[in-house]
Amino acid sequence: MAEIDLNLNNPNILITGGSGFLGKRIVEEFLSDDSPLKPGLVKVFDIKPYDGKFDQQIEYIKGDVRNIDAVNKACEGIDILIHAAAIIDWGTKSEKEVLSINVDGTKNIIKACKTNGVKHLVYTSSLDAVFTGKALINIDENHDYPEKHQTIYCESKHLSEIEVINANGDQLKTCVLRPSDIYGEADPYHVDSLIDMARNGFYVRLGNGKSKCQHVYVGNMAYAHVLAAAEMRNGNNNLRGEIFFITDGEGKNFFKFFDQVVIGAGYKIFPKNLWLPEGLAYSIGSISEMIAYLMRPIKRYNPKFSRFAVTYTCTDFTFSSKKAEKAFGFRPKYSDELSLEKTIGFYQKK
Repeated sequence: MAEIDLNLNNPNILITGGSGFLGKRIVEEFLSDDSPLKPGLVKVFDIKPYDGKFDQQIEYIKGDVRNIDAVNKACEGIDILIHAAAIIDWGTKSEKEVLSINVDGTKNIIKACKTNGVKHLVYTSSLDAVFTGKALINIDENHDYPEKHQTIYCESKHLSEIEVINANGDQLKTCVLRPSDIYGEADPYHVDSLIDMARNGFYVRLGNGKSKCQHVYVGNMAYAHVLAAAEMRNGNNNLRGEIFFITDGEGKNFFKFFDQVVIGAGYKIFPKNLWLPEGLAYSIGSISEMIAYLMRPIKRYNPKFSRFAVTYTCTDFTFSSKKAEKAFGFRPKYSDELSLEKTIGFYQKK
């Protein structure tokens, strides 16, 4: 077990989902030498064991956000809570499970914060909270939520944001960070499937290559959490009850962006310029989903080729981090060049 820093100026921090892709990097940013906020005790609350850096300096607590007793226990003595735990799903889980973890789990976090006197809560949301399936170009945080969401996951992030914003007050100060598409070393969502395509010798891109979306390096997203927590701790009221988009560069085509990683890691893309038209890809996605639905009595799986995947990668969705920069000074800690270098280096080694 990690030792509590007796310096009362060093806050104790709890990171839910701290064993995940983003969560581990948040831990690393808090414990790095150049962290803008030096913590006392760092706790990680997750159903998965923690296997990241600084493992001797954190206290790992195995737990589920749906268990209010476990959440209450984890919150004892905590000053700042980073709530990054969530289930990211595009069809493999039931609506009940997604909502119970993402929405009810967030409600438990808020209750536990108030019960235990936690002063600050930073919530990790998603750009999916406002995704409509239609082009959204250079929008800002004032953009309305859609009347109907594309998936239950998108809806769950919207509902959780509302809970966190409504919880903001004198007792508990809250803010929401809404990341763009996160990438980086050990990316569990993008790179592996693209490398598999390249390795199998038939690489297919969707759309016409003109649509643009936003990306953010996992290290920069983690740094945004630490900086937001530090500013809230220092009394910056510009974050209270606010939502912030976080990105670290201009919008780029999804496939052209990740082609850099695939090629840089040493894989050949063939055919070089095969783009599947959006309409045709959407039809194939429908068929793929139907097959997955018919297979459910035997095996439940999430088709990689889905209508949502087609819409998501073929639709313009761009914004900036200007509000975050103005409110709490967020600027990318890691340059585009370094972020890609680190990501490519990981997959070269792998």
